[in-house]
Amino acid sequence: MRNEMTLEFLSVSENESLARVAVAAFVSQMNPTMEELTDIKTVVSEAVTNAIIHGYEENPHQKVMLSCAIDGEQIEIIIKDEGKGISDIEEAKEPLFTSKPEWERSGMGFTIMENFMDKVDVTSDPDIGTTIRMMKQLTSTRALCN
Repeated sequence: MRNEMTLEFLSVSENESLARVAVAAFVSQMNPTMEELTDIKTVVSEAVTNAIIHGYEENPHQKVMLSCAIDGEQIEIIIKDEGKGISDIEEAKEPLFTSKPEWERSGMGFTIMENFMDKVDVTSDPDIGTTIRMMKQLTSTRALCN
């Protein structure tokens, strides 16, 4: 059975925890392991933080869109912004690359997403925005609700 949720929120850093908790609550119906839940919360945090800091450059008047879907034992998470976009996605995915070195950013966001999820697709256009689509097959799914 497929189930979906969407959430839209202002691009303020305080809403990163809202996104993380909302996805964790939604995914909990699949009864994930603590490790799987921690991985999912971490990638949501990384993607939302990227949208706020890099996409919108901390402009609090913009919106971040989050959607999450469960289909069988697979989860799909999409984080989208309509910010400045990424001019070179492959460069942005390189470990330790950051567009904000003066902010002491680690540049590990995409690396973390790619290590914790089964699939990560990034699409981006300068001045149009970025969409990050992440997929994960849960290994120990024991659905609580059918």
